[in-house]
Amino acid sequence: MSADKILEALDPEQREVATALHGPVCVLAGAGTGKTRAITHRIAYGVRVSAYNPQSVLAVTFTARAAGEMRQRLKSLGVEGVQARTFHAAALRQLSYFWPQVVGGQMPQLVEQKAPLVGRAARHTGLKPDRLTVRDLASEIEWAKVSLVAPEDYASHIARVGRPTPAGVEATQMADVMRAYEDAKTQAVVLDFEDILLLLADIIGRHVEVGDQIRRQYRHFVVDEYQDVSPLQQFLLEQWMGGREELCVVGDPAQTIYSFAGASPQHLLGFTRTYEAAQTVRLVRDYRSTPQVVRLANGLMAQRGAGQAGVELVAQRPRGPEPVFTAYEDEHAEAAGIASAIGRLTASGVPASEIAILYRINGQSEVLEEALAERGIGYLIRGGQRFFDREEVRKAMVLLRGAAVTADSKPLGQAVREAVEDIGWAEEAPAARGAVRDRWESLQSLVQLADDFDADAGGAPAREADAGAAPEPGDASSGSGGATMREFVEHLVERAQAQHAPTVEGVTLTTIHAAKGLEWDAVFIAGCSEGLIPISMAESSESIEEERRLLYVGITRAREHLSLSFARARKVGGRATRKRTRFLESFWPDGAAPRARRTSVKEGLADMGPEDLRLYESLKAWRLAVSQAVSKPAFTVMVDSTMAEIARLRPGTLGELATVRGIGSSKLETYGLQILEVVAEH
Repeated sequence: MSADKILEALDPEQREVATALHGPVCVLAGAGTGKTRAITHRIAYGVRVSAYNPQSVLAVTFTARAAGEMRQRLKSLGVEGVQARTFHAAALRQLSYFWPQVVGGQMPQLVEQKAPLVGRAARHTGLKPDRLTVRDLASEIEWAKVSLVAPEDYASHIARVGRPTPAGVEATQMADVMRAYEDAKTQAVVLDFEDILLLLADIIGRHVEVGDQIRRQYRHFVVDEYQDVSPLQQFLLEQWMGGREELCVVGDPAQTIYSFAGASPQHLLGFTRTYEAAQTVRLVRDYRSTPQVVRLANGLMAQRGAGQAGVELVAQRPRGPEPVFTAYEDEHAEAAGIASAIGRLTASGVPASEIAILYRINGQSEVLEEALAERGIGYLIRGGQRFFDREEVRKAMVLLRGAAVTADSKPLGQAVREAVEDIGWAEEAPAARGAVRDRWESLQSLVQLADDFDADAGGAPAREADAGAAPEPGDASSGSGGATMREFVEHLVERAQAQHAPTVEGVTLTTIHAAKGLEWDAVFIAGCSEGLIPISMAESSESIEEERRLLYVGITRAREHLSLSFARARKVGGRATRKRTRFLESFWPDGAAPRARRTSVKEGLADMGPEDLRLYESLKAWRLAVSQAVSKPAFTVMVDSTMAEIARLRPGTLGELATVRGIGSSKLETYGLQILEVVAEH
């Protein structure tokens, strides 16, 4: 492809990115604006006009899937040799190369699960942690390492930034756990994922010859999703660059949703201060979503100045249906309503693989799974484990390799089906949900991929081939001129290396966090209520705004159909105490969320037990003291019905208090902590 042809495929802003070949470049790219297209065409254009040697370009991103997609796009543009990897993959490759030269001997093994070592470290410090506590401690250790916080600085650092310790552990004891964990790793002679970046950055800093060699190799750097860079990743990037300015960063402040894990948008937001000569390009044309979806996304981020640092999207697609807002009586009704709507979508021609249900926490999935299973709708749970790392997929790969060696004349689809039958695949999906269903879906996706691969090679569909005449002697294992098992295995190996997972024909269930970077024709966001979005643990203004950005990410996953819903009660017949999320209050259509009849204060007090009444009287005494101090009528501080609801619900955090009717942001900020103190006394 010629240089001019590369540029022809881009819109004006993308072309501006592609032709900004030198010097620091900052690309602010909104959701669905084609950032991957822009940066891959930039690299391809630079190679085509001889500004770059492909081997001198290092492009880093945050997921293996994104890195694989980048390599595939570069390959389709005729560019090979560019290193497109995750931060960890790039660092591991370099560390493995330099370790024998600098340290000597074989590099320690990489430990994939911290839990056993963290549990041992915690017990060494006198703790008796359960499984969930170990998980929280491991997360805190990861946060400290990517934030470059040493154990001796931990207590003072979290006090300065206002970060709570995990699982109620005191800061000094958490620091002891961190030290014990490092000792446990040393004794076991293993490294964790954070060590890869830390050790490589240290080696580059200490050994001039290593830094020089890396910088001779890589002269041009591209960093995708720059809003998610941690202090550790930024430090390594600076070591790689060695003071040079051949850097292009791409990100969207409105999609910063990993601050809890150490990510910081400040590197992106402060880029032009760090590099005063930096060129800034804004990608605003949204090619993913309809104008209706884009309008909601823009409106959400325009509230409270949340979108000031991002971009305002401009929809490029034709008009579509308006987003649907629905309030349900309880979670079972919500799940049933979503499943029914999905049934209507699939009946109208929307593939199940192009539909997703997003939620805030994993615990929300169970009732949704039940509702889909009852209606015979296939689904898969998208989690953190990569497709080709799953146990059933690894076993299938071994079986398929064996089948390739002993290939007979069976059609590919039939041969693959027979190979995976022994490890849980069957023609009919299992009725069971959870792990059994997930395993079947993984194997089914391999079966479907085999059929598609065979069809592309000219083979007959598996069912048609099974029913037809036997293949002629001498045919390869495809049976009818299609692909061979050996070719299919080679194709799978290539996909595994690129982490290019096959599409599973089923509705996707996943958290909004895990949906980042993905998109579907239809998206359902369940649980749009206070306490879930924003989550009850989000108490500071910064964490509340991150929850707003998380909802923005969920909304912008939808291409055409978008449904947002919440349940007033958790269980059937339960008390309808939940409120829809404050983020959607101004967008929810009038009448779309009919509220249950409000009981009078007198009726409410009559239903209270003695403990609740005592708390209510304490709240009244507190209100009287406040009203006298500010010389205002008591009802302007808080009305009786709000205090009655507080007495019934007994909120323990600011997030829970925010769900109480009558508690807005102003009252939460002014009186929130005082109210919680009164509640705590009871």
